[in-house]
Amino acid sequence: MNTEFDKERIINHWIESSEKDFKAMIDLYQTQNNNWALFMGHLVIEKLLKAVYVKSKGEFPPMIHDLRRICEKADIELDLSHQILLDSISRFNINARYDDYKQSFYQLCTDSFTSEWIEKIKDCRLWIKVKL
Repeated sequence: MNTEFDKERIINHWIESSEKDFKAMIDLYQTQNNNWALFMGHLVIEKLLKAVYVKSKGEFPPMIHDLRRICEKADIELDLSHQILLDSISRFNINARYDDYKQSFYQLCTDSFTSEWIEKIKDCRLWIKVKL
């Protein structure tokens, strides 16, 4: 059994998984499943950040979902605007997942709100890809 850490394979795994989630995000958005589209958007960003983590640290990424925390652990420096952006996107993970948040999150996810955040997620995705 090969127990050697294959850095490139793991980085590619996170990138490919993120790409599949990106497609799912777009599909969900186009069918007006806005809350789930934003949830998938969080996964898109999380997985790319985990790819950056593996590239930077040469080890498996932490099993956490807080985007800013992943950046801290990967030594990605963030300006205030990126800190706010990542904190906001992290909320989509919690709000879509837990029942006590779901109703208010459904109401928040209007078409215009979701459209705005899909664009921000796309921009964030490109910002992270430059680091890969």
